[in-house]
Amino acid sequence: MKKWKGFLSSFLVVFLVVMLAACSAGGQDVSKNASGNSTGGKSGKLKIGLSVGDLTLERWQHDRDIFVKEAKKQGADVLVQSADGDAAKQLSQIQNMLSQGINALVIISVNSDSLSPVVEQAKKQGIPVVAYDRLINNADVDAYVSFDNVKVGEMQAEAIVKQVPKGNYFLLGGSPTDNNAKLFRQGQMNVLKPLIDKGDIKVVGDQWAKNWDANEAMKLIENGLTANHNKVDAIVASNDSTASGTIQALAEQHLDGKVAVSGQDADLDAVQHIVEGTQTMTVYKPIQLLATKSADVAVQLAKGEKVTGDSTINNGKVDVPYIMLTPIAVTKDNVMDTIVKDGFHTYDEVYKNVPANERPAKK
Repeated sequence: MKKWKGFLSSFLVVFLVVMLAACSAGGQDVSKNASGNSTGGKSGKLKIGLSVGDLTLERWQHDRDIFVKEAKKQGADVLVQSADGDAAKQLSQIQNMLSQGINALVIISVNSDSLSPVVEQAKKQGIPVVAYDRLINNADVDAYVSFDNVKVGEMQAEAIVKQVPKGNYFLLGGSPTDNNAKLFRQGQMNVLKPLIDKGDIKVVGDQWAKNWDANEAMKLIENGLTANHNKVDAIVASNDSTASGTIQALAEQHLDGKVAVSGQDADLDAVQHIVEGTQTMTVYKPIQLLATKSADVAVQLAKGEKVTGDSTINNGKVDVPYIMLTPIAVTKDNVMDTIVKDGFHTYDEVYKNVPANERPAKK
């Protein structure tokens, strides 16, 4: 009798294991939402891989959330992974994504020049690739969705020149491995070079901040201030993260608010700096529009539909369809009509550190 009970128990265990395995094999597609939580989808449901260069930066958290929401609205699940600013890690993560049955791949690149192998792998598997905000070089990319990045650089330089038409300028570029950083610099020089040639502007420093890191930017500016005995009138910082590091370095020398500083991305602390007077401007790139449009394009490609751009851009290998969006320069004068009006940041968030009697009236 005991032997029979033992046999029956063993049989039931094996039976349950087999049933569970069968259910798993015939179950739903699984992807992750913006928070990294698993979400089930019906078999055959579209799945999009979203490889984010670095989710530790506030800017990309906004992009991720909006992209995932829009893709889900269109019936697609999204698998999100962050490379944490590590190009090798991004390559590995993308290879993993390509093995998980995705129908389209969207990449916010860490290194614009290192992704050719995984893009080629995706193409061999028939998976379309979208370059999100950062162009991927020397690869057969299906679409590029971004803002006019040369225009972004021009806006940055124009705002600084308006405030400081003559003086010592420090140029603080972004990550040297990010193609956009080069486009921003191109735009900046479109404005600055005639004034440099004329002698109105003297470039006393020209550095690039690895991975757009604020601490790296702070060190570069600290060194730049020391080398120039604090005689720096303007700093053309290419995004808000580098601007944040810049302002920290200036504050140590009691120069915050006295030196013009540009930025980009409309990060909350940058917008707060603007209304407080320690940052001159930022470039607001309506992320709602960028993320929504990118999700639209990814879903279209996942369905096998053709995507056409406003123009094309050559990445060294092919002419990539370029869906080009328009950026907006933001200063203290138009924060209310842009950042706050769009709900990108709330009135209370933006003016948190401004005395009540110095705040503009709510609209």
